[in-house]
Amino acid sequence: MALSGITDTIGRTIEGLAQPFSDPVIRLGVTGLSRAGKTVFITALVANLMDRGRMPALRAAAEGRILSAFLQPQPDDTVPRFDYEAHLAALTGPEPHWPESTRAVSELRLSFRLREAGLLGSVRGPRTLHLDIVDYPGEWLLDLGLIGRGYGDWAAEVLGRIAGRAEAAGYLAALQGVEGAAPHDEAVARRLAEAFAQYLRAARAAGYSDCTPGRFLLPGELAGSPALTFAPLPGGAAPRGTLRREMERRFDAYKEKVVKPFFRDHFARIDRQVVLVDALGAIHAGPKAVEDMRAAMTEILAAFRPGKVGWLMGLLGVRRVERILFAATKADHLHHSQHMRLTAIMAALVREAKDRADFAGADTAAMSIAALRATVEETVSHEGRTLDAVRGRLLETGREATFYAGELPQNPAEILAPARQGASGWLDADYRVMGFAPARLRLKPGEGPPHIRLDRAAEFLIGDRL
Repeated sequence: MALSGITDTIGRTIEGLAQPFSDPVIRLGVTGLSRAGKTVFITALVANLMDRGRMPALRAAAEGRILSAFLQPQPDDTVPRFDYEAHLAALTGPEPHWPESTRAVSELRLSFRLREAGLLGSVRGPRTLHLDIVDYPGEWLLDLGLIGRGYGDWAAEVLGRIAGRAEAAGYLAALQGVEGAAPHDEAVARRLAEAFAQYLRAARAAGYSDCTPGRFLLPGELAGSPALTFAPLPGGAAPRGTLRREMERRFDAYKEKVVKPFFRDHFARIDRQVVLVDALGAIHAGPKAVEDMRAAMTEILAAFRPGKVGWLMGLLGVRRVERILFAATKADHLHHSQHMRLTAIMAALVREAKDRADFAGADTAAMSIAALRATVEETVSHEGRTLDAVRGRLLETGREATFYAGELPQNPAEILAPARQGASGWLDADYRVMGFAPARLRLKPGEGPPHIRLDRAAEFLIGDRL
């Protein structure tokens, strides 16, 4: 073992040994694929944990055992703070709007003063529990699946997957005439990397989920670096000095210098995890987008280390993801009569991932939620039919409109079967999405922003520790 590995292990062990003598901490990871609503989820969750008037399903709140909840400086001084105050102002101000989306890792610490239940509550004084919420882009999470893979396998799989996608036409055209066995040319490498990044952006906009490498979409300070200047090439192994060999070297550097530090510094320390999914957006995009999302969910869980940690392993600093919630967001785009169907589709999408986590000993759940409710429900008549719809403020124009998304099937197989078979569209069905702006709110004292099942999500994720 290298010296750095030994010192890292000793450091984690000392940290683990110190934990029983300090206030306990839960590290909750929040991630999601494109447009799933991570920033809104964290903001609404914290607001409702601080003002708990809308959290009846959170037992500790309903039983009055949460004496107070307050924000504190986070323990990681090198990680940006999640800008809770600015995001809350954006959602609840006089002209509410959606905040900026997640572009990098950020963190927030919420601390609770808790009263013990039963007889213990009268004997012991209040205790403190810290909730460290870690926000990170879902695209980075998918990158964890690259760690154990070689460039050749990755390139072949990507090229096979995108062959029939219109969004990939530009990149596939850029590949024409390129020989991987030719001498490395930096201008060619940069041209291919940019064309591949353009494909990834187009694929994400079209509703596809597996858009790796994730830093091509959110490069930050790495923009233009060799670690982000590679692309999948066809063909087999090539000698040193060739374009393909240089692409392979940069792919390995991406894993070593970008993906592994993220895993070590952030992801490997997570105790609880919520994965937010815009399932309605994928259904609207079509069967191929749904199948891509299902495969992405399975790959995401492969990156987790699910399971229970015994007390001895806990003393040694070993961490496992004990609870994983897969949440279909934007449930407020549907009438409540369809929420159970959305939940069933979400559960079917993550069935393979859930079975793997359950086998490892983790607790998993699927749920449909709206972290911030932007609509109200209405029943309307249309062409002689009565439709259960929703009404909200349109994102583009700001005017009020009533919207009916279409009826989700009772049997999730009607969604998953065509997706697995590679169908080009839904048979006798049309699912639509609408962009709603946040509603103007008048919050009473002690109330957080309105939501759908955010209290149930919180109970599953952290209720046992409260």
